[in-house]
Amino acid sequence: MAERFTERLRQKAAGIWEAQHQHPFVRGIGDGTLSLERFKFWLRQDYVFLIEYARLLALAAARSPDLETMTRFATLLKETVETEMNLHRAYAAEFGISREELERELPAPTTRGYTDFLLRVAATGDFAELAAALLPCMWAFSEIGQRLAAQLAPSGKRYAKWIAMYSSREFAELAQWCCDLLDSLAAGLPERDLRKLEAAFFTSSRYESQFWEMAWKMERWPI
Repeated sequence: MAERFTERLRQKAAGIWEAQHQHPFVRGIGDGTLSLERFKFWLRQDYVFLIEYARLLALAAARSPDLETMTRFATLLKETVETEMNLHRAYAAEFGISREELERELPAPTTRGYTDFLLRVAATGDFAELAAALLPCMWAFSEIGQRLAAQLAPSGKRYAKWIAMYSSREFAELAQWCCDLLDSLAAGLPERDLRKLEAAFFTSSRYESQFWEMAWKMERWPI
């Protein structure tokens, strides 16, 4: 059986992805030692990210090559802006973060860079590049959630709800759908085009890793 394109991507990006698993922010979620201050910073920045990610899903729906894919992305968009963001606001409230505080949050440099990259690819690249750039967010969070769930210690109960969300079967199925989509789009493409998809996937993977570092340092603009 021929190797799936996404398997090739995952193998080549193994070092970047393992760096995410070993990052002190991620490990701190797993063992419960992550400071609330850092986690609250992540919650606020992730809210900013979700708004722009919704725009990415809207572009994905608009640029989809067929009705089935369009419908799936339109559904994801609706679920993101109506359900996921409400859940995010409710979860943030458990940590004392109001909706007004979320709405006032300004994007940190890494958040701005990542979302600008995603939207630029969505607007100027082809649809396969969009799918490649979109994939690491879904796939990496599913993998992180599942690994943390498998090793959840009693001290990690503080962030158990976060781990449960990203280790869920539903989230894993969404990540798999995104993988299947990219594999179907990559099928039969010449190597030069596959390298473009690989570049988009690698850039998003690096930004995913940097997003943890951004939250760990509680990154702000220096001036």
